[in-house]
Amino acid sequence: MSKKVLILSGSPRKGGNSDILCDEFLRGAQDAGHKAEKIRVAEKKVAPCSGCYYCSTHGGACVRKDDMADILQKMIDADVIVLASPVYFYSISAQLKAVIDRTVARWQEVKDKEFYYITTMADEEKSSADTTLACFRGYADCVEGAVEKGVLVAGGVYEPGAVRNTSAMAQAYEMGRNV
Repeated sequence: MSKKVLILSGSPRKGGNSDILCDEFLRGAQDAGHKAEKIRVAEKKVAPCSGCYYCSTHGGACVRKDDMADILQKMIDADVIVLASPVYFYSISAQLKAVIDRTVARWQEVKDKEFYYITTMADEEKSSADTTLACFRGYADCVEGAVEKGVLVAGGVYEPGAVRNTSAMAQAYEMGRNV
């Protein structure tokens, strides 16, 4: 059965290591016959949530008029959501955090999702990704019916493209193929 796969690449660097792994996941999912799309959130205009709760009295519409409404609808429509980010001070990128926070407008409609997590970092200690993964999992904990299906942590990759010479490439592709 074909699934709708939405990959949210939180890398601020186009062609950055986590972005490259998103491309491999995308390729694997498409090769398996799934309808897959990658959104580079850094290329979208997504303002941070102001906590005004305009959305709660306006049918989920946000007071901010930017690209988030389209992204959020794609999240609601997806069967699978991939959250990907480099590790920034043991957490996720600001660009991806803004997207996650802005789902508050219609958060109860984001339900029954399979989640995959991709993270990259210069550090080689896998535990350095723990807080980043906790951020991903914290969001998924708020999604009714969320199921974690896969985690990929690629350490020891700092320079853009360094991940190309690692086993993480094949792992990302296989995760996508096995959606």
